[in-house]
Amino acid sequence: MNDRTTSHDRVLAQRHAEGWMFLIEAARDLRTTGAIAPSGKYLARLLTDPVRAQAPHPLAVLEAGAGTGPVTRALIPQLSRGSRLDIVEANPRFAARLRGLVTAHPHLTATSAQVNVHQAYVEQLDTDQRYDVIVSGLPLTNFTPVQVERIMARYMELLHPGGTLTYFAYLGTRKARALTASRAEARRHAAVDEIMATYQRTYATGRWTVWANLPPAYVWHLRRSLVSADQPEPQSVEARR
Repeated sequence: MNDRTTSHDRVLAQRHAEGWMFLIEAARDLRTTGAIAPSGKYLARLLTDPVRAQAPHPLAVLEAGAGTGPVTRALIPQLSRGSRLDIVEANPRFAARLRGLVTAHPHLTATSAQVNVHQAYVEQLDTDQRYDVIVSGLPLTNFTPVQVERIMARYMELLHPGGTLTYFAYLGTRKARALTASRAEARRHAAVDEIMATYQRTYATGRWTVWANLPPAYVWHLRRSLVSADQPEPQSVEARR
């Protein structure tokens, strides 16, 4: 068995283990897991494109809802010397796995990039740091409208003006839930879609479809505007009432 075969086998074993870990954690708590499988490499690449596009400049990057780290592994090699990556993960078992990933990653020694793992909900993250790029792995359609409002408002607060938020949404979730969900669940999902549509109309710079993911997903890039009088921030549900 050569080194290439051994490396390939390790990658397959790692993906298999992560898939089972996701299923177990999703059964425990959808709020801290939310997905049924780790993000695939094509999804991870699109989510991290804004970091790659700004290399070799040092950047402040936030990853929220990192799970077992498939997007983290795509992010770390893109960090230029002097960059900072804050990883936020509420699930304690995932957070422990992420700390191990960061400790063992060889790229960080070479670039002196600063990487920290925070076990917390992103809307409760206590920091004065502002970020050039935020990469969100949170499944927002699983949350209540109030939670989504708080998360999106926090993202925009944490971004530098001109900074980019990337996130994904699975294809077909509205149709699937319309067939199986209660009326209350369908109303919740529609309200979340409305909130996200408002942010997309205001900030979106691109949307891509990733068919080679389980399940297929859209990737959105949103850029926070340079604050101006003619483009106000979207109002929250509470503010509109």
